[in-house]
Amino acid sequence: MKFIKNSNERIKSIVVLTFLLCGFLVGVCSCRQQVSPLPPVPEVATVTVRTQQVVLTTELPGRTSAYLVAEVRPQVSGIIQKRLFIEGSDVKAGDLLYQIDPALYQASYDNAKAMLARAEANVSPVRLRAERYKELVDVKAVSQQDYDDAAAALKQAQAEVDVNKAAVEAARINLAYTRITAPISGRIGKSNITVGALATAHQSLALATIQQLDPIYVDATKSSVTLLRLKDNMAAGRVKNTDPGQARVNLLLEDGTPYAPEGTLKFSDVTVDPSTGSIILRMVFPNQEHTLLPGMFVRAVVEEGVAPNAILISQQGVSRTPKGEPIALVVDKADTVQQKMLKLDRAIGDTWLVSSGLAAGDRVIVEGIMNVRPGVVVKVVSFDNRKKEAKPEVLNQRRENRTKGDR
Repeated sequence: MKFIKNSNERIKSIVVLTFLLCGFLVGVCSCRQQVSPLPPVPEVATVTVRTQQVVLTTELPGRTSAYLVAEVRPQVSGIIQKRLFIEGSDVKAGDLLYQIDPALYQASYDNAKAMLARAEANVSPVRLRAERYKELVDVKAVSQQDYDDAAAALKQAQAEVDVNKAAVEAARINLAYTRITAPISGRIGKSNITVGALATAHQSLALATIQQLDPIYVDATKSSVTLLRLKDNMAAGRVKNTDPGQARVNLLLEDGTPYAPEGTLKFSDVTVDPSTGSIILRMVFPNQEHTLLPGMFVRAVVEEGVAPNAILISQQGVSRTPKGEPIALVVDKADTVQQKMLKLDRAIGDTWLVSSGLAAGDRVIVEGIMNVRPGVVVKVVSFDNRKKEAKPEVLNQRRENRTKGDR
């Protein structure tokens, strides 16, 4: 009986295991018969390339410099008696700045005038003698030698008059130099000499410096490489040059604040600095409020020309190869991703100016780049529509609609 009982238990165990094995095999077969679903088509946002007219500008570092600079120096030596200006004020050309003691130069001037008067007085008797001798020599009343001596004495007396006239003029000029006047109009700086000090003619130290600040120069440096690139673009017809005499220039102050008055390009230097590889551009700006002072650091935004058929692409649509070469992913007519090599000119705001690699009508991927690769079929969504949907007012309207629907 015990043997029969054990046999029945073994048979039951075998039957249970058989049913379990059959259920497992049926499950495996059913899984094999199911077809795995296709992966979803990736969605990307694109921007359609269009040509447009773009004004090309270059931002250059520069410094301001005075339009005119005059260093005031004495022309004669003497003691400074007066200083007749306020340091840091505006002066006009001809204004009296310093007065040198004129006593010595006044005496020299008076002496020169007296010498001239004496020379002029000596001319009259010598002339009369020469005239009489001329009449007498004709009738042989005096010798020819006496007449020649009288004529020579007259010329010598007239020369003495001319010498003394020149001496008087020199003395008058020296006397006038004791009044040191402003050579130009502008703002005068600090005085380097005080009343009572000795001023020496043509001394190396200037008494003061006058600078004309309205208008004012801005000298900026431009790379010669940039100049060559601009010439290549103009030669290829990608850029139309503006008249250099009419080129407009805007200015950014040291703190980034725009300077309201607009300036003009004065000239471009013809020599490249061998140490920096750059050339100098000189611009002129009005400065009625004296906002700009000499030596200030500024940034000049210079208008180079106009690109009539420029292609601008958002910077987020451009990526780089491991070698650093710029590329863009575009979607063709079959909604397949293609890779294009680009040549970039410069950054304009948040876009790149493309020299080659793209054409009008190309659809450039700007969102979803990381989810696709060349050769993949994608679902295209306009980037402009997506931006409109992402606006706060649109999102708020959607939330309101959802709330009303829940109610």
